[in-house]
Amino acid sequence: MEASKKLTPATKTQIRWAYQNCIEHIGVRTKKGIITCLECTHLWTDNREEKYVICPDCKTRLVIYDTRKKIFKDWQYFCIITACEGLQVLRFFYINCYAKAGDKASYINSEVVQVWIAPNGRNEVMARKKSLFSYGEKWNFYSDLEIRPKRIYHNIRPTCIYPHQQLIPELKRNGFTGDFYKLSPTDLFHTLLTESRAETLLKAGETNLLQYFVRNGFDKLDNFWSSIKICIRNGYHIKDISVWCDYIDLLRFLGKDLHNAKYVCPNDLKREHDRYAQKKMDWQLRQKMEEAKRKANEDSIRFREMKARFFGIQFTDGLIQVRVLESVEEIMHEGVAMHHCVFTNEYHLKPDSLILSASICDRQVETIELSLSKLMIMQSRGVCNNNTEYHNRIINLVYQNIHLIQKRLAS
Repeated sequence: MEASKKLTPATKTQIRWAYQNCIEHIGVRTKKGIITCLECTHLWTDNREEKYVICPDCKTRLVIYDTRKKIFKDWQYFCIITACEGLQVLRFFYINCYAKAGDKASYINSEVVQVWIAPNGRNEVMARKKSLFSYGEKWNFYSDLEIRPKRIYHNIRPTCIYPHQQLIPELKRNGFTGDFYKLSPTDLFHTLLTESRAETLLKAGETNLLQYFVRNGFDKLDNFWSSIKICIRNGYHIKDISVWCDYIDLLRFLGKDLHNAKYVCPNDLKREHDRYAQKKMDWQLRQKMEEAKRKANEDSIRFREMKARFFGIQFTDGLIQVRVLESVEEIMHEGVAMHHCVFTNEYHLKPDSLILSASICDRQVETIELSLSKLMIMQSRGVCNNNTEYHNRIINLVYQNIHLIQKRLAS
């Protein structure tokens, strides 16, 4: 609070620079080619279909709008970076522009947030009050700049930053040269002063990695730091960071050496990512099949007790063969081959369900679930639960031979 009293108000030069560089200056063009500069009200005729022109009177670069609209409003933030009492200070100003055809544009500005950062990265926020439940940027300009609890809206990413900056020595030492890499000044300065790995990335020129982990959290860097150092040592530039991080997670899952440049610096990242993703899927499928086999062995005795009397039932119409599946393992393979849930949803363990398989020349066509209490087909599904061209023929074939099942029920 005491240090803040030593800050001088923004100069006229700084405010004028912000008005010129942060706000979009507008010229309105009529169908006849008459352009009105909303900065100075100057009118002139220009029939060229240019998007940007220079006002002949005030020399302002204008964005041209072909519209009958007369009133334009805009608001932005700009930042002045300075130092005071050995602390880094980020001063954020809200600027507002109101432009109306026929009148000169009017501007207002107000300093709304100050972020004070110590050389060790600790920081405090001084700000005006702001409404949390209003639409747009509703600052209470009559409130004082006071130390307030940090809120997400205090972390401002300004439209422009005043070029003349005063920096504390620690930021210069840690590699800051003036570029913010599309990060908010608060986030970048705090990270550079608290995270030595950020300094390493910045000085190594890996600004895309710095940007990624500042936005996603440097705590996530722990899982990748050793591999990133291998990339830096080998001059390997990571183009798609999120894909590379997924790729490293795949390598870790599959037990590969994350200190080996052969793995962590692939020539074709996407191809290697997809290859190892497939390996992981294959491993998971094998684990799933092993678990399914264990489950099948556990269920086989129960299954035989429930359905053994129907074993051996089969019939054909000369093309399609239908038979009762006689083991849990057969039902498991049926589900895998047909890509449906006959095994995973345990239809075979339902007392009222009997599972049959329809095939042509030993190739599965559809899987049939029959209700034993109603002697009705509950469903008959082909690959991925789709009906096949033989669907109706299979259903008719089962009903024509339903008496075979009925006899087993009566025995």
